[in-house]
Amino acid sequence: MNELKKVIEMRDIVKKYYIGKPNELEILHRISLDIYDGEFISIVGASGSGKSTLMNIIGLLDRPTEGEYYLNGMNMSQKKDGELSGIRNKRIGFVFQNFNLIPRISAKGNVELPMLYGKVPKKERAQRAEELLEIVGMADRASHNPNELSGGQKQRVAIARAMANDPDIILADEPTGALDTNTSRMVMDIFQRLNSERNKTIILITHNPQLAAETERIFTMSDGRIEVS
Repeated sequence: MNELKKVIEMRDIVKKYYIGKPNELEILHRISLDIYDGEFISIVGASGSGKSTLMNIIGLLDRPTEGEYYLNGMNMSQKKDGELSGIRNKRIGFVFQNFNLIPRISAKGNVELPMLYGKVPKKERAQRAEELLEIVGMADRASHNPNELSGGQKQRVAIARAMANDPDIILADEPTGALDTNTSRMVMDIFQRLNSERNKTIILITHNPQLAAETERIFTMSDGRIEVS
């Protein structure tokens, strides 16, 4: 890590569903963790361990039932839904296992989308999308639609899209889960470069211990609790 600035600070995070009902279910049990600026960390665990629930809270896609979550020093529990949406768009880039690209628009158009929501001017959007596709080695596929791309190419476009608004954090949920070994290696190399060359804080959600071993710190989840290794 480059400096001891906390990007994420979680204290006693609890997540419950069906609150107050006979089938009330507690998924996360008082999770506390700190993630620092410029770190590359992984959260690992089996299916049902709670890692997806935790990811949704980190990514501001869901709120905790109890506890405090600070992102860049701001208390997220005090923010309204509209504010959270704006923070998510500017501060967090998402990379998903299934790419989540819009099928009817080009690779370049997909990369431009977060900037469109962020009200970035058209000329600037186009220029930045081209630069990002160049970074991930997809400049020559900018005009291709997702159905004309391989899995690895789609994921590289998805990484470029995650970088669109120059976020502090990239949250990657099983980003190599649908890819073969060689393509997975290429995707991990891109994450390593974004971390080392651009100081992006990267949070990798994975069940693959070999991928996790490439990160600086590993948080292991089991039954809604977390361990640091």
